[in-house]
Amino acid sequence: MKVERTFVFVDLSGFTKYTADNGDTAAGNILTKFRAEVRDVAATWGIRVDKWLGDGCMIVSVEQDMAIGFALDMQKRCEDVCRPLTVRVGLATGEVLMFQGEDYIGTSVNLASRLCDVAENNEVLMPRSDLRRLPTGVTENNHSPVVLRGLGEVEVVNLTAQDKIGGNNDTGELWTRSPFVA
Repeated sequence: MKVERTFVFVDLSGFTKYTADNGDTAAGNILTKFRAEVRDVAATWGIRVDKWLGDGCMIVSVEQDMAIGFALDMQKRCEDVCRPLTVRVGLATGEVLMFQGEDYIGTSVNLASRLCDVAENNEVLMPRSDLRRLPTGVTENNHSPVVLRGLGEVEVVNLTAQDKIGGNNDTGELWTRSPFVA
């Protein structure tokens, strides 16, 4: 069955070196915090954690703007929760094959994964051609094209969020929390 989805791959940048320098217990503590944050942010944005990938994860969303919101929210929250590590993120939207009801096969899955691999610390990369409508407070920034294994050269943008301005309309309730102006 073919479906359109947005895929988000999130990776803790520098996790292998952090583990080597600080030991398994310290790395496990950060990974525990990271996974708890992923679950919380995914629930907030109404999207699904599809699978855990060691020090990263794959997220699936029916709505592109919710996936973008999730990615930027994770980036912001991990500045504190995962310190001294940061995240890097790749997103892609497209039609894919839902395989045996539990997995996805298609270029968009591979594209999001490869974009995460080439993203720098705190970058959220997305193919320019996939971009539909940005949520309020989100900006697309020019990025040089990237060459991705098996996919060739891809025109991408780096997504960033405008920080909220001093608590405007934020009552502190869960449904109003967001790292960018809404």
